[in-house]
Amino acid sequence: MKHTKLAAALIFFVTTFSQAESVYDQHIFFDNSLTDSSYYYSDGMSILPSKVELVNKRIPIEKKGYYSPPNSLKLKWISNSGGDWSVSIKVKKWRGRYKKFVGDTISFWCYAPKQIQGHHLPNISLQNSNQNRTPSLKLEQIIDEIPENQWIQIKIPFTKFNYSSFMVHPTRPYQFDYSLINAITFSQNIDDGEEHKLFIDDITIYNGDELHNYVLPSCPVGLKAVGYDRHIDLSWEANKEKNFQYYKIYRSFDGSKYEPIGIQRNDLNRYADFLGESNKQASYKMSVVNFRGKESTLTQKVTAITNPLNNKQLLTMVQEACFRYYWEGAHTNSGMARENIPGRENLIAVGASGFGIMALIVGIDRKFISRDEGVQRCSKIIQFLKNSDRFHGAWPHFLNDETGEVNPLFGKYDNGGDLVETAFLIQGLLVARQYFNRHSTKEQELRDGITELWESVEWNWYRKSDNSDFLFWHWSPDFGWTINHPLVGLNETLIVYLLAIASPTHSVPASLYYSGWAGQSDRALLYRQNWGKTAQGDSYENGNLYFNIKLEVGVGSGGPLFFTHYSFMGFDPQNKRDKYTNYFRNNRSLTLINRAYCIENPNNFKGYGENCWGLTASDDHIRYKAHDPSPKNDNGTITPTAALASIPYTPEESMAVLKHFYYDLGAKIWGIYGFRDAFNLTENWVSDIYMGLNQAPMVVMIENYRTGLIWNLFMSNSEIKPMLDAIGFEKEE
Repeated sequence: MKHTKLAAALIFFVTTFSQAESVYDQHIFFDNSLTDSSYYYSDGMSILPSKVELVNKRIPIEKKGYYSPPNSLKLKWISNSGGDWSVSIKVKKWRGRYKKFVGDTISFWCYAPKQIQGHHLPNISLQNSNQNRTPSLKLEQIIDEIPENQWIQIKIPFTKFNYSSFMVHPTRPYQFDYSLINAITFSQNIDDGEEHKLFIDDITIYNGDELHNYVLPSCPVGLKAVGYDRHIDLSWEANKEKNFQYYKIYRSFDGSKYEPIGIQRNDLNRYADFLGESNKQASYKMSVVNFRGKESTLTQKVTAITNPLNNKQLLTMVQEACFRYYWEGAHTNSGMARENIPGRENLIAVGASGFGIMALIVGIDRKFISRDEGVQRCSKIIQFLKNSDRFHGAWPHFLNDETGEVNPLFGKYDNGGDLVETAFLIQGLLVARQYFNRHSTKEQELRDGITELWESVEWNWYRKSDNSDFLFWHWSPDFGWTINHPLVGLNETLIVYLLAIASPTHSVPASLYYSGWAGQSDRALLYRQNWGKTAQGDSYENGNLYFNIKLEVGVGSGGPLFFTHYSFMGFDPQNKRDKYTNYFRNNRSLTLINRAYCIENPNNFKGYGENCWGLTASDDHIRYKAHDPSPKNDNGTITPTAALASIPYTPEESMAVLKHFYYDLGAKIWGIYGFRDAFNLTENWVSDIYMGLNQAPMVVMIENYRTGLIWNLFMSNSEIKPMLDAIGFEKEE
């Protein structure tokens, strides 16, 4: 039987690499939903008497039928005279995603439990980020029918949408940019009054003129399986060929009958299968699937079993998974950290790389990697940093992994030095300098290289002038001090002042700690008021009670929890205080206030409670946001690193959160690099990414809680104690 008017030839896909974004994200519009029930990146509407099935105004998810496991989109509708309906599938969003597709044809796979004739199928139209929309195209012009119980591929060349004739203007011709597609809309066609159901999966954009090529993908090699408490971790060697769509994972509980359970992007070679119970044995095989839908042979099976873990083993499990972000997920050329995964190709996050170096040290000490491997990776990083762009010794926020040049991602004024990201990096380098203390040539060269980088940062330049009361965040060789952002606490920038004062070569006076970081000037007060929208804590000291917890220092109720992490991954706040507070005690108060706020839950968000709390900066369902314990900055998003990296301050409370996240929510939020960046149960949203600034604090702060390793290493640098003495830190038991 003839099923399609467009040739049903299978597709082979060849593409060029882009430095902007991974190949996968240039072509995949929809693969699977991370959440059950509904697909977050969708919406829909209906006007009676027509109907379309929606869940909270979004497209439902089908878990029992899919082309690529574990789910597909379910389109269920009735079209009646006088009514209307439409649903839109939107492109996934995450921090820094460069949403640009490559290709001239859109493809998707369809399945109907009951046959649907072509003239009963809906219309389809496309919208792009320029707010242009194509005319609606009747699917019956592309396909005669969707047969019963059979997955078929629908392929539509963009020329079929005939956008140019639809949008012709006498004096201003329009041109639809298909590379910027951000929504695909299905809508009512004829009013047949019948209920129809259609599953839609694997929406891709590809080059249709490459149909004549065909190569069967190679079978993956090196498949391994390791069991943990409730999940089994799979890893394999990455396929060298890039012209395939995804890896496909099969599982068997009896060792003979294998069912597909999931897929993995073509640029990752690890998969986490969350079984949800201990003492469960499973066997696995896998394959590679190309854009024609053709599959390689299956690997040989591997088997593992989940085993109960005690608290120490659970902590190690989290540390190891998050550590992999900086080990396996690092950039090829530099060995440094990506801003987020998935994310832009070649975009180095300088501050996150400093955090990642500390995570690498933990990885060596925990035997996740060997010492020699750690030396090799850190040496690679040092060599890259020596040759990369610097601005009076400071690195920019982002570097290009291929060239070492600045990437002004936040705009043209951001094309120079970033003192905060530089401080995060130096904090990690100084930890490494103390850890690699052996008398080998390689470790000596590593220490010398770190010292050279540390001593070449011109901290005093970023004071802007000799009589300035502040350090400033940015400087550009083209725009100077245009951004003009002074560093004023309490926030994440404490480490900048500590290192600037400690510098053996380009130091600033210790008095800047009190005029800048803890400044009392009108400019400092206004800065805090503008940030916190309150006068509470605007003079640095606070003293108010929040949920019956006294906050000695901080604006309002304290801010996001990364304030207690970023500067304190190396700097040990225990048993010491300046003239204002003991920062360990103050960080504990900040954390307990964050927790108490989530327990009270004034905005009534789903899931919040004594074992589900933690507001900090992360990706969320709308944008990147610094979530904090205030109704205006809380939108229901919980970020795992918030509570878990606070474990030195709240060990029992944070451990309870870890167990809830893993045992109760693990099927939703646990993945190849540990807990995903964030989730929002109210919105039924889970972040697609892991983030460099958020994975490492879990590795490092858990280790500081367990052994104090990173704290001890950083504090043992010879420059640190004189700096603390100059500021006036005193010992406090």
